[in-house]
Amino acid sequence: MRKGLVLEGGGMRGLFTAGVLDVMMEQGICFDGIVGVSAGALFGCNYKSHQIGRALRYNIRFKDDPQYMGLRALLKTGNIVAPEYAYHVVPNTLDVFDRETFKKNPTEFHVVCTDVMTGEPLYHRIDVMDDEGFEWLRASGSMPLVSQPVLRDGRLYLDGGISDSIPLRYFQEQGFERNIVILTQPKGFYKKQTKLMPLFHLFMRRYPAIVKAMSRRHLMYNDELSYLEDQEQKGNILLIYPQDTLPIGRTEQNERKMRHVYAMGRTMAEGMLKEIQDFLSADK
Repeated sequence: MRKGLVLEGGGMRGLFTAGVLDVMMEQGICFDGIVGVSAGALFGCNYKSHQIGRALRYNIRFKDDPQYMGLRALLKTGNIVAPEYAYHVVPNTLDVFDRETFKKNPTEFHVVCTDVMTGEPLYHRIDVMDDEGFEWLRASGSMPLVSQPVLRDGRLYLDGGISDSIPLRYFQEQGFERNIVILTQPKGFYKKQTKLMPLFHLFMRRYPAIVKAMSRRHLMYNDELSYLEDQEQKGNILLIYPQDTLPIGRTEQNERKMRHVYAMGRTMAEGMLKEIQDFLSADK
């Protein structure tokens, strides 16, 4: 029975996920496959490269660097996260990503992107984290309105969370029968339609499929929550989520909050450790 790890996005809320992942890495917990969306992909890749603490470390280190993320990057590049600096300079030279460990680790690693022209999800498996691999990560994490679409294989892509925020069904279709799903919203959360729809109509009118997908995103997301509940009741998945709404914004770079959200993830994983181990070792 193949065991999978499904990682929701959420911008800096993903530091909760990073805390959970670091505890599981410290305990030697392995998976046959990982699928990440947006921040789930950006932070989850460190699981396959087995770099404990890296996600928190580089986010703290570069939080005040205008070349990395923020208004200056947005005005200069059209992306709130600077493409060349964040996705190439940092992992290649400043906080080096362990490409060799990533390549040798047999765990499959998948990311979710959204096709700009169709509004449909695209699932891409990354086996080698070279510059092309980092561009697929960038595509998965490119939030609409504050990011430019990313060109890969002749198609334009944006944030995977637009079209498939919690890709459990996809992973089950790939043969991963027993999955741990890490969410960045508390139990009982249900998404409402974004209040930014007027901005999408104004600034994304070149991409009507994205506007339509964003107008329906809450319906997609809430349907996925219902599916998670069904799969949890059937014993097919183990859900890990924060007890309360995480006290940080999607692009907030307050160090105290970042460390606190990360610590919340660690605390949750430590408290659930036996449950995680039992779930992964049990025969269905």
